[in-house]
Amino acid sequence: MKIHEYQGKEIFRRFGMATPRGIPAFSVDEAVKAAETLGGSVWVVKAQIHAGGRGKGGGVKVAKSLAEVRDLAGKILGMQLVTHQTGPKGQKVRRLLIEEGANISKELYVGMVVDRATQRVALMASSEGGMDIEEVAAKSPEKIHKVFIDPETGLSDGDADSVARKIGVPDASVPQARKMLQGLYRAFDETDASLAEINPMIVAGDGKIIALDAKLNFDANGLFRHPDIVEMRDLDEEDPAEIEASKFDLSYISLDGDIGCLVNGAGLAMATMDTIKLYGGSPANFLDVGGGATAEKVTEAFKIMLKSPDLKAILVNIFGGIMKCDTIATGVVAAAREVQLKVPLVVRMKGTNEELGRKILAESGLPIISANNMGEAAEKVVAAARSL
Repeated sequence: MKIHEYQGKEIFRRFGMATPRGIPAFSVDEAVKAAETLGGSVWVVKAQIHAGGRGKGGGVKVAKSLAEVRDLAGKILGMQLVTHQTGPKGQKVRRLLIEEGANISKELYVGMVVDRATQRVALMASSEGGMDIEEVAAKSPEKIHKVFIDPETGLSDGDADSVARKIGVPDASVPQARKMLQGLYRAFDETDASLAEINPMIVAGDGKIIALDAKLNFDANGLFRHPDIVEMRDLDEEDPAEIEASKFDLSYISLDGDIGCLVNGAGLAMATMDTIKLYGGSPANFLDVGGGATAEKVTEAFKIMLKSPDLKAILVNIFGGIMKCDTIATGVVAAAREVQLKVPLVVRMKGTNEELGRKILAESGLPIISANNMGEAAEKVVAAARSL
């Protein structure tokens, strides 16, 4: 789950991290009122969407008068903001953050993720703040410094100070940087985050260390512990198909291809998508119906897949362990009939009640293409998609 920058900064402040003063706004009038409340003579008008690169896309602007705040807020609110993370369609801006201006002396990057190799939280930091960290990693990997944090002790003073100095924090500001980095680790750990990022973390003209941006993503499996964070969810920023899928306990992610995938088990779903790619096709989605799928869930899964205007074929790939093949077959037949399926459907199933499942499909009278293994299934569904 993702949240907006202004919400991330609320969480940062709970952990003693310094941020600029700012007020969210949902209208032009609210934006002007926010600037008046903040006072001063310089404000930053920032689009709030769940994507990076907002500045490059025209979603972050500096205003030097209240009239300019009004003008910029009017232009940014409602715009379709396109960044490298939104895709070509962009994302509509429905919220703003009006923030006091900052006197920036130096821009730095800090972020935290879980490193699976060491099974620890990794702190990554760089002197190249304000840039895409992926670009820095590709062009100047030596400028990225890492610390793998011991969960028993947390981020030590020594490690925090060492990283701060390596990325160019002046000696006088190192204690503040230490507080920022240790606060970021506590925020990451205590909120069950999957990503915590400050880009940029700045050294201000007076030497203060400030989180000028905030990005927090959360592990959905831990959200039951954080109802306050769940309340921050903005459904307008999420894929409607993914929201619909979550209502039926379906693990669904939209992709850019044209072959729908319905599979039981995340590992098998990943392998299915890889096999489709191997045979020259492109998956339209990741969809795991889980081990306890019912005919009703399968029907809903078909409906969700069919909402994609690019869909040309569907592959159902089932391994019957806990999930029985005849249950899936019944669901597939019911779904195909209810939605009046018009695209080719390839089904491969193995395992519990496999023969009964095949019989249900064969006797359905529907033009279902059967396959015996994954390679054959992928080959047939790619051919079917190309025939349209």
